[in-house]
Amino acid sequence: MPETLQLLVFTIDAQRYALHVSAVERAIRMVEITPLPKSPGIVSGVVNFHGAVVPVLNIRSRFGLPEREPELGDQLLIARTSRRMVALVVDSVHDVVTLPSGELVEPEAILPQLEHLEGVARLDDGMVFIQDLDAFLSLEEEQTLAAAIEEECS
Repeated sequence: MPETLQLLVFTIDAQRYALHVSAVERAIRMVEITPLPKSPGIVSGVVNFHGAVVPVLNIRSRFGLPEREPELGDQLLIARTSRRMVALVVDSVHDVVTLPSGELVEPEAILPQLEHLEGVARLDDGMVFIQDLDAFLSLEEEQTLAAAIEEECS
């Protein structure tokens, strides 16, 4: 693990989350999300990002947060997992923070079985939950998504 972590901080329902800056391609304003038939429930649909079909993952659903329709003021974080590019609907994108990797608290130290979290960081103004994008989709969801994209795009 590197000596320092660079994290892009964003919010959903007033809770702060983060992704590694290296995983983020871009933050863009909300665009229309096209439904993707036969996709897993975690997938809200797809967007076109520079000619690529990018699935939009529903973080609210995955975290058990109240559902709501995306709004014009929302943003999409375009990010890379080890397998594919994905988009995440977020309320707002804040800033990039740098912190020593030793300050990262393992999720198990807070609550066992916190899925989708790489860790928690304590910042001067509160805590931020660092997401593990590679854990967002189960193997079955990943396979279902790949088949749905292939069927829709062929």
